Amino acid sequence: MTREHAPAPQRDADAEAASAAERAAAFVARETAVACPPFVPEVRLHLATEVTPLWHATEAALARAGVPPPYWAFSWAGGQALARYLLDHPATVAGKRVLDLASGGGVVAIAAALAGAGRVSAADIDPFAAAALRLNAALNGVTVDVITEDLTASAATTAWDVIVAGDVCYERAMVDRVLPWLRQKAAGATAVLVGDPGRAYCPSEAIEELARYLVPTPLDLEGREQRETRVLLLLPRPSDRGEGQPSP
Repeated sequence: MTREHAPAPQRDADAEAASAAERAAAFVARETAVACPPFVPEVRLHLATEVTPLWHATEAALARAGVPPPYWAFSWAGGQALARYLLDHPATVAGKRVLDLASGGGVVAIAAALAGAGRVSAADIDPFAAAALRLNAALNGVTVDVITEDLTASAATTAWDVIVAGDVCYERAMVDRVLPWLRQKAAGATAVLVGDPGRAYCPSEAIEELARYLVPTPLDLEGREQRETRVLLLLPRPSDRGEGQPSP
């Protein structure tokens, strides 16, 4: 029996996807510099800095180049706080299956791997973030499975022991999509940790503060030189698992 080759349209689609991934990786490498986030010096990332082209690029110029807003190119305070917490409290993830949701450049995912997680996945729908994730994981000598689908809209039933999400509460549309999904996971056997530097849409109920840090931030990016940032454990609510049902 001979093995059937993939149909030509599928081969073309695969080749185009590979080419797009290569272009994204080349863009990340060209437009950024390797640096350490100030609060997590153990991790090296491809970042936009004051001396890189991406720092000075305008939103209009990026749009003309077909590049979404490069959130992945900055190490946001929420992600840095979560990464710091995992490195300082490795038992949180040691030997466990960890998902970093809306991972961006992957500082939290990489910290989880360095802290001894059994398996680390990082999800981000931005193809440039996916490229940065792969480059950054290689920079730090760790293995991270990169997921590019929107897990909050997926029917996938993959189980994780810990889900981490850094700085996802910055806009209403994002929170409306992500928070119910995280609440659903928290209602099961998954520990859900959120890093939040005081964003407007961070939940104020059914949370437990695990740590609080003053994280250095670029003045140009945040309008201040540091942000007080909390690491929060998202707790299940009765409405998330059904009134009267016992806790898992």
